[in-house]
Parts: sequence; C-alpha cells; structure tokens
Amino acid sequence: MFKAAYVTPRIKNADMDPTDPHSYRPISNLPVSSKLLERLVARQLLAYLNTSGLLPRLQSAYRPPHHSTETAILRVLSDILLAIDAGDLSALVLLDLSTAFDAVDHNILLRQLEHTYQLGGVALEWFRSYLVGRRQHVRTSSSTSAPAFITCGVPQGSVLRPILFLLYTADLLSLIERHGFIPHLYADDTQILGSCQPSAS
Repeated sequence: MFKAAYVTPRIKNADMDPTDPHSYRPISNLPVSSKLLERLVARQLLAYLNTSGLLPRLQSAYRPPHHSTETAILRVLSDILLAIDAGDLSALVLLDLSTAFDAVDHNILLRQLEHTYQLGGVALEWFRSYLVGRRQHVRTSSSTSAPAFITCGVPQGSVLRPILFLLYTADLLSLIERHGFIPHLYADDTQILGSCQPSAS
C-alpha cells in the first residue's frame, strides 16, 4: 500500500492544447502514512549524513541551513570573479537535465548508498524495498488506468525524493573536478566553470 501512487494530470497553462499529452504536468499522490514514515527516515538519514560529513559540499539544494539559490549564485559568481581577477578567461556552462529525477537507476543508487555512504544491513535493505516494486496509475475524473510498475527514478511526491537524488548525483562533482573544472549543483541544475590564461586559449 505504501508503494502505490496515483497520478493526476494537470494542464500546465490554460491556453495549452488539452488534447496534447505534453500540455499536462503529472502530479503524483502517495498515501499520507507513507509520507510520515519517510519523514522519520529522512530525519535519521540527514542526521547521519551531516554528522559523518557525507553530504556533497557543492550541492546547494534541499539542505538547510545556509544552502539556497542565493548561496549557489554567490558561489558561482565568486568563482568567476576570482578567475577574472587572476587575469584568466572564464566560461560557464549551465546544464539542466531533463526529467533527471525520473531517470535515477535503482541499482546504481543502491550501490552508492552502500559504498559511498556506508549504509548496510537493515538500512540498505529498507531502501531496496522502498525503491523496488513501486507502482502507479493515472486517475482522472472520468477514468483510471491500469497500474504500471516503476522501474527507475525516485518516487515523485515523496519526502525522500530530493535527498536520494542529491546522493545519486554527488559523484558528478568529483568527476567534473578531476577534469580541472569548478562545479556547483543546485538540484538537477549543474554549473561548470572553466578558466585559463589568455595565452592558453
């Protein structure tokens, strides 16, 4: 019961074509009891990650305190100004991943939780059970679809969705840094700054 959701399609703008499926935003609804359980798990998980210093330092989303859109913008702007002050040329690439939360591979996420974040035993098995075997169906005022199993992604409308996504994408930061660039993430938005001396361009 905790792993079943119904999706309500809501039209994005009143002037959009109601016969075009792209005109709708899917709103996923989960049982209230599952959200209460998730809130307890999220509190314990965040306490563990904060105490152990395991949260990605250059990811500003969903992390109180002192992590916001403002701190993300200030950090990126500061990096650009420092490069310019050093006489470097700078280029900033902005990436916005399409449907990023729905593309999370469950097996990769579970490996991340086990190896990078040192979750094991009952905790890891709970997350495995949480991700695997979820299903959803679309419900409108006049009809209901057959249920479909969700094979990837973090559950829309869930409390744990943003936290799990942050943990899933954390390795992207070290990958960018290994190539000599400066990254900063805000949810599924990625900023990559590169700079070099004019003579090297």
